[in-house]
Amino acid sequence: MKKIFSLICLISSIYSCAVAQNPAAKYADLITEESSRKHLTILASSDLEGRGTGQKGGRLATEYIANEFKKLGLTPPVAGKYFQPVSLLKNSYQVKSFKIGGRPFVNGQDLLALGNNELKSIDDKEIIFIGYGIDDPKYSDIKGIDLQDKIVMLINNKEPVDAKGKSVITGTTKLSEWSTVRNKKIREVLKHKPKLILAYTEDLATWLESAGDRATEGRFNLAQDQTAPETNPMPIVVNITDHVANYILNQGKTSLANITSKINQSQKPQSFVINTSFNAQLGMVTEQFTDPNVLGLLEGSDLKDEIIVIGGHYDHDGKSSNGTIFPGADDNASGTTAVLELAKAFSQAKAEGKGPRRSILFITYAAEEKGLLGSKYYTENPVFPLENTVTCINIDMIGRIDDKHLNGNHNYIHSIGADKLSSELARINKDANDKSSKLELDFMYDNPKDPMRLYYRSDHYNFASKGIPSIFYFSGLHPHYHTPEDTVDKIDFPIMVKREKFIFQTAWDVANSTTKPAVDSKKD
Repeated sequence: MKKIFSLICLISSIYSCAVAQNPAAKYADLITEESSRKHLTILASSDLEGRGTGQKGGRLATEYIANEFKKLGLTPPVAGKYFQPVSLLKNSYQVKSFKIGGRPFVNGQDLLALGNNELKSIDDKEIIFIGYGIDDPKYSDIKGIDLQDKIVMLINNKEPVDAKGKSVITGTTKLSEWSTVRNKKIREVLKHKPKLILAYTEDLATWLESAGDRATEGRFNLAQDQTAPETNPMPIVVNITDHVANYILNQGKTSLANITSKINQSQKPQSFVINTSFNAQLGMVTEQFTDPNVLGLLEGSDLKDEIIVIGGHYDHDGKSSNGTIFPGADDNASGTTAVLELAKAFSQAKAEGKGPRRSILFITYAAEEKGLLGSKYYTENPVFPLENTVTCINIDMIGRIDDKHLNGNHNYIHSIGADKLSSELARINKDANDKSSKLELDFMYDNPKDPMRLYYRSDHYNFASKGIPSIFYFSGLHPHYHTPEDTVDKIDFPIMVKREKFIFQTAWDVANSTTKPAVDSKKD
């Protein structure tokens, strides 16, 4: 019993010594699997519907985060509120109606319409079918046909071949540029100034099914970045599925199979007019709305005017029109959870008189998935002067094991960008790891030749582009990235918590160092 008691005392003494040497360790231990799982399970739940930009689930997520900030005693820094409204625009090419021969078809299901014209109606009584849409000295579907201000239909990405697979144009089995160079046909046909092009694209139906709402979602941008209306709109191109193409050709008493067989066998064009009604209303539609960044401030002590930003985006792909939910457990409920866990640890440290010297601004960003828009809005409309912001720590996807490490060391994290602007931040990052989680720091994404270019693809970059030393923590890509399969059950909580504790240590060291990380490097 005496030996056991002595051993307990020895262990206690060693732990006390470690805490004395590294006071952050005590507060890092407040970051647990239990509390991380609780936050992440709520954020990635079906109730929050994938936290989509402009959607109900996104709003519920911001309310949850703000309530957690309030529980922790963080100051609401936006005129007494936790929300910084981000004014957003959604610019999408919409098809209000689309009928051929009186039969309606659906954009994103039967077709994909592209253009930049203002919303307008197009009506006609005929469609000119121009076969493969080729206009070549050796073979032309268009020669002698007036296409100006007409509705034109063509077979895209293909060309006439004989029974042996030889191209009518090249005379060999090697196909010509008319079918191998993307959009060559469309560009050439547009020179004839048609009113609208209907382009049958073989794999369109499969692509539309896999893309879902994203096929027609449109583009998002900040309201302050609204582009001027197009003064010279491009002609409208509507890619159509075989379902639509066959319906149109049936009006002309033929089909895709019959007409392509006839062209290939005769090696002659088979262009003709199809008498059928065409009625559509389509064009660009702009919708204005707001989603908030959520901010909470923990005021520092003697260096409180200097700010460290700890953040991660809360948004994901949301809920599609067919009811499919993209939970985004790793992307980025994991990063949002880490922000809440770090806020808890720092808040407790301050409550016990061990708070940070510098102030810490915790931010969860809106609309990262739409182009880093929430962080861009903050850096262009900062609540605290950017010249006082000394470091940005960004946490985006830290809950999984990526393909690179799946069959190897799981005890790792990708550390991205620490040395791009500050050699000192890079040193702090490595030292923090040595005295905390002792992870393998993988710097593969810092290679300027890396094709993923991830340094430019998450929220820290908007701070780094303003000259603020920034670091991005990431666990890597996996097969469930941006799919409905990015779920809580796949999160590796033990390693996620180790990563959170390491990030906390890095933030602690920056917050309490005598000098702020110097901007002393400029690496690609």
